[in-house]
Amino acid sequence: MNTLINGILVILNPSHGWRRIADTASSVGALYALHTIPFALIPAVCWYIGVTQVGWSFGGEPVKLTAASALPMCTLFYLAMLAGVGFLGYMVHWMAGSYGTEGGLAKGIALITYTASPFFLAGFLGLYPVLMVDILIGVIVACYCIYLLFKGTSVVMDIPPERGFLYASAVFAVALVSFVALLGVTIVLWDFGAAPEYTY
Repeated sequence: MNTLINGILVILNPSHGWRRIADTASSVGALYALHTIPFALIPAVCWYIGVTQVGWSFGGEPVKLTAASALPMCTLFYLAMLAGVGFLGYMVHWMAGSYGTEGGLAKGIALITYTASPFFLAGFLGLYPVLMVDILIGVIVACYCIYLLFKGTSVVMDIPPERGFLYASAVFAVALVSFVALLGVTIVLWDFGAAPEYTY
C-alpha cells in the first residue's frame, strides 16, 4: 500500500512524494513486487487489448494486430520495462560514488521506478489507440518523467541540488542511449519472428 501511495504522491506532489520515498527503506524485491511489476502490467495489458480489439485508425477502417503477433510483442514490451528499471536503477547505484553519495541498488530502483510512474499510468491510453492523442500525451508524460527524475535525484540520493542536477543528467543520458539500443534490439527481434501481423 505504501508503494501505491508513494507512486501517486510523486505524481501529484513531487516534493512531498520524493521526501517520503527517501525516508522509507524498501528492498529491491519489495519495490519490484509492489510497484514495478504491477504498474508495468498496465501499459502492456492495455496496449494488447487496444491493438487487438480496437485497432488504430488512420482515417479509414481500423487496423488491428492479430492476437498471435500482439502477445509476444506486448510480453517483450513488459519484460523490457522491468529490465529497463533494473538496469537504470543499477546505473544510479553505480554512479553514486562519482557524485559524492552512497549508492544502494534499492535507492536506484526506487528513483527509477517512481520516476516511471506517469509512464506506467499513461498506459491506460492503449485501451483506445488514437495516434495524435497518444503522441501528444506521450510527449507530455515523457517531459514530466524527466522533471521527476531531476526533482527526485538530489532528494533520494541525499546530495545538494546542483550535484543532483548533474547526476540526473548522467542518468538521463544513459536512459537515452539505452532507448536507442532497445530500438535496435526490436528490429533484430522482428527478424526472428516477433514482427507485427495486421488484420483489417
